[in-house]
Amino acid sequence: MYPTLFKHVFCRMDPETAHHLAFAAIKVFGVFRSPVRWLCKPDSSLKVETLGLTFESPFGIAAGFDKNAEGIDGLGAIGFGHVEIGTVTPVGQPGNPKPRLFRLVDDRGVVNRMGFNNKGSWLAETRISQAVKRTKRPIIGANIGKNRSTPVEQATDDYVISTQRLAPVADYLAVNVSSPNTPGLRGLQELESLEPLLASVLEQAAGTPVLVKIAPDMGDEQIDAIVDLIVKLGLDGIIATNTTIAREGLKAAPQELTRIGDGGLSGEPLAERALEVLKRIRSRAPEELCVISVGGITTADDVIERLDAGATLVQGFTAFLYEGPLWARNINRGLRKRGWRQPSTKR
Repeated sequence: MYPTLFKHVFCRMDPETAHHLAFAAIKVFGVFRSPVRWLCKPDSSLKVETLGLTFESPFGIAAGFDKNAEGIDGLGAIGFGHVEIGTVTPVGQPGNPKPRLFRLVDDRGVVNRMGFNNKGSWLAETRISQAVKRTKRPIIGANIGKNRSTPVEQATDDYVISTQRLAPVADYLAVNVSSPNTPGLRGLQELESLEPLLASVLEQAAGTPVLVKIAPDMGDEQIDAIVDLIVKLGLDGIIATNTTIAREGLKAAPQELTRIGDGGLSGEPLAERALEVLKRIRSRAPEELCVISVGGITTADDVIERLDAGATLVQGFTAFLYEGPLWARNINRGLRKRGWRQPSTKR
């Protein structure tokens, strides 16, 4: 049913409008979360212990879908083991001008240049604090970034503000220094900028797990250096990867890509590179470091491939647009059918 609905309805709509419509349905699922959860709850065999937390499933929804912590109940009810909200900034901002979200249907991908459109970390704090009071809820991560108007040299201040607000209520924090849609942000991945930023966030987090999200467009040496820094500082994990600025190997016509313009590419075209980065990280990182793999996930087999390659958890986003509201449930059922369980060595 959903493929037909996508082909004849959603695919004809502006992508951002379609997203808001789908998100409205997710919020309805949250209102009726008990019966929805009964239909979609992951099997108990899929539980994962990491970050000092218990995840009902290794599969979660990546940052970018629920920017303002509005759909936590609904997303948890339909089977996601964790929900990473955001990216949020200290002060709400409208993001980049529209249009800023584009489908590449033949590639099962999406290009976005949203630009951290959100209502601010103060509102996210309020909504997360309400969600965590519920006994049946997913693990909640908070993805934080800097305001577009904040000079890069003052970026640490923005991350500290949001950390102070969200660390007391979120289950973990994700430091986003890898979006290609905020000018200068990816420069924060350079070690001379990244080390003091992460050290400040870690200090203010006061025990809440801290992870950093990196881009796929780095060389092996830079990836190795960031892993070494994470270990040196004592961060809890790494999220790999964000969207890519690469456009090689796409089915989309060159003129269509020119029309779309700049932005981060996600979805199936990112799968190969995301897996490569995961393997590089795992070859360098200690066993106990939590590694969350993101990029190009569609099926339960994709999730198992990442877990077998060393991921502790896996996130998806883009395929949600193509697979529909039962996507997480279907992946969890696929994991159970294949007999997946977390290895005895916990990360």
